[in-house]
Amino acid sequence: MSHASGRAVSGSDFLWLGLALLVLLSLAFLIPVTPNDYWWYVRLGGEIARTHTIPAVETFSYTRAGQPMVYHSWLSALLFNRLYALGGISLTVLARGVVLALTYGLLWGLMRGMGAGPRLASLVTMVAVLAGSVNWAVRPQLFAYPLFALSLWILSRWARGGTRRLWLLPIISLLWVNLHGSFVLLFLLGGAALVFGRGERKPLALALTAALLTSLINPRGLEAWRYVANSLLTTSNQAFSREWLPPVNEGWQMNLFFGWILLFAPLAALSSRKLSRLEWVWFLGFGWLAFSGLRYGIWFLFVLAVLSAALLAEWGQRWLDRGARRGIPALDAALGLLFLLMPLLLLPGLRERWWPQAPSALSAQTPVAAAEWLSAHPDLPGPLWSELGFASYLVYALPERPVWIDTRFEVYPPEQWARYKAIDAAAWNWQELLDEEGVNLLVLSRAEEPELIAAALASPEWCLVHRDDVALILSRCNFQEAR
Repeated sequence: MSHASGRAVSGSDFLWLGLALLVLLSLAFLIPVTPNDYWWYVRLGGEIARTHTIPAVETFSYTRAGQPMVYHSWLSALLFNRLYALGGISLTVLARGVVLALTYGLLWGLMRGMGAGPRLASLVTMVAVLAGSVNWAVRPQLFAYPLFALSLWILSRWARGGTRRLWLLPIISLLWVNLHGSFVLLFLLGGAALVFGRGERKPLALALTAALLTSLINPRGLEAWRYVANSLLTTSNQAFSREWLPPVNEGWQMNLFFGWILLFAPLAALSSRKLSRLEWVWFLGFGWLAFSGLRYGIWFLFVLAVLSAALLAEWGQRWLDRGARRGIPALDAALGLLFLLMPLLLLPGLRERWWPQAPSALSAQTPVAAAEWLSAHPDLPGPLWSELGFASYLVYALPERPVWIDTRFEVYPPEQWARYKAIDAAAWNWQELLDEEGVNLLVLSRAEEPELIAAALASPEWCLVHRDDVALILSRCNFQEAR
């Protein structure tokens, strides 16, 4: 094993890396899987595996049924489906941990290659882990994280005179373009390096040209680039999806994120190590992205962590890593390995055997019981209207009942999203809107829709037919009376 400088990782290094990954894996295995952008990908992957084709028309909802549909992240969907089919949610959570460990392990190696000692690199990595954990939902973007970290590693080495790994960029591009639409970030990183970096430009230009060509090796060719452009311009994304809006300082992860940014300016001013033009461009460019949309924050955190470690390297060598003990290499390596293995006890399926009050692997907002109850009552009339997060799970767990809307924001027009928000908030005309849509069945979230639940329970139009800790199901009373 080696870090970004090319030197082998010692037993002591591996011990400190293992400590950082102990924190990471523990969080990765304990954070519940949220329904929003996971379950409908599992269903999509199953359809791709069964038909050997990527669906081109909408089938998950009845409101947009038959309309042209683009599923860009087809390979991620296939991976999610295969993981779930082979090992259920336990294997899915394990895969999340492995992907994240690879990502932050690469960042740790890059920090070491830029002069940070093992303790400093691990400390900064742990801070990045804590700040970025809010972005660890099981969704296609997850698979792009190690590709971004590897690209940053390669381009940072190129900026310091290393060109041997540039041949990996076309391979990264080929994988990335089929996994997630964020593949364009490779070209933002590489383009900035080509213009502002000080490495050999010719080999980098050739590598980026090859990467551009391999980005066309996907089911839709050049249309993959058009898909990204359309996503950036789609009104439904920009106006109604929270992750496309600027970040706000809510929650401890975001407190850490904003605090880190505030400390970066004095750190850069006081450090004896000055950032290069390319590093400033990466910092400012990805910082601008992070402040323009919540979904971009994780990429900026990766850059911020590496640059912070570089600026702190001299201080770390003088104080934090000064006089580091020279332990027994084999013992240090064994302890590092133990740190990597210990979090496995927290995996779903294992933790229940020794932890009586182990948290569920699924988010509390996953309507498992409601879906099972609906599956056992096919006589209830549709169409169905449900809370947004619920709909993603119902797409997978109840395919026989298409949803009214779900978390694929770009699929539905702004007018439909405006109607959803009005119904969801129990606006004055919520009943009229449901009547216009012909809805006969409601699946409501107790946590997210208290106003709508109160209004529906008070209405003579709706009768409660099922209640559990997560959801309420209501049916038209005239149907219940007819039964």
